[in-house]
Amino acid sequence: VQLIESGGGTVQAGGSLRLSCVVDGRGFTMYAMAWFRQDPGKDRECVAAISWVDDFTYYQDPVKGRFTISRDNFKRTLYLQMDSLKPEDTAVYYCAATRANYAEEVVIDQTKMDYWGKGTLVTVSS
Repeated sequence: VQLIESGGGTVQAGGSLRLSCVVDGRGFTMYAMAWFRQDPGKDRECVAAISWVDDFTYYQDPVKGRFTISRDNFKRTLYLQMDSLKPEDTAVYYCAATRANYAEEVVIDQTKMDYWGKGTLVTVSS
């Protein structure tokens, strides 16, 4: 199973970007997916997560109201719409998936993720 991210880039503060993550693999049933981000020298943190079947979602407080996570089950694609971007949103963003049942304490914990993408860089200039 591979997770393939796209959509990163450089944008001015206040702008928008949409990240995509395609799940490439057969016979894999996912239960939850998430977007993590990491600044150099900092721990990787979960910014948003979603269950694959139901509509459970999680958002980290700093991104609430600005980021929207969604998925297209038919296309096996996860999205992260990022609006009103701030310089502090600059980071490498990673797509992750777990076979565990969705629960907030699971999806925010990077050690519970089973699969990871390689990351895509988002840079927000002031």
